[in-house]
This record gives sequence, structure tokens and C-alpha cells, in this order.
Amino acid sequence: MEKVIRDGLVAVVYSPGFGAGWYTWNKEHPELVFDPTIVEYVEKQEKDKLLAYMGIKFPDLYVGISTIQDLEIAWVEEGVQFRIDEYDGNESIVTKDRDDWLVA
Repeated sequence: MEKVIRDGLVAVVYSPGFGAGWYTWNKEHPELVFDPTIVEYVEKQEKDKLLAYMGIKFPDLYVGISTIQDLEIAWVEEGVQFRIDEYDGNESIVTKDRDDWLVA
């Protein structure tokens, strides 16, 4: 899976706004988080181009303007384990080294 890596950090696309979760509502497509074209369009805030790209690359997903409105990029250190949590569509990134993990 291609990723955008700059200065040892990986671009991770997520949706911190309420509504539809970007990754958490589309877990069958983990590439949504890392796709270099999506990263570029989010960085440049080219929403029309992103909508067109999504229609071509992921025709089975419903992606409207409201879905991409709040997309952001988090930069996660390369090799760090993380997960994307969601509450009511609001996604947040949690790295394993910054969370309390219990062991049974």
C-alpha cells in the first residue's frame, strides 16, 4: 500500500468532524487512510477533484461533499502502531504508545 512519508512521518487521512466516519465506516478499504492522491487533494483542499477521484477509484462507496468536508491529515511517526477511533462519525487517532493498554 502506497503511503506519503515526509521526514519519517506518514500521512493519515481521517475525519474529526461529526457525521460519516472516513475510515471507520469503510474499514474494508484501509487504503483510504494512506492513498497519496487523497492526501494531495486533502492538503490542497481540492474537494471537487477528490469527489471525482473517489467516484472512479471507489465506485462502491457513497462519498458526498459532506463526507469529505472535514477530512484532515495527521502525521504519524513511521512504524508506530495506531488505530482510528470513532464516536458519532468523529474520528480520532490513538497511537499505541500514548494509550493505556491492559493485558488479561
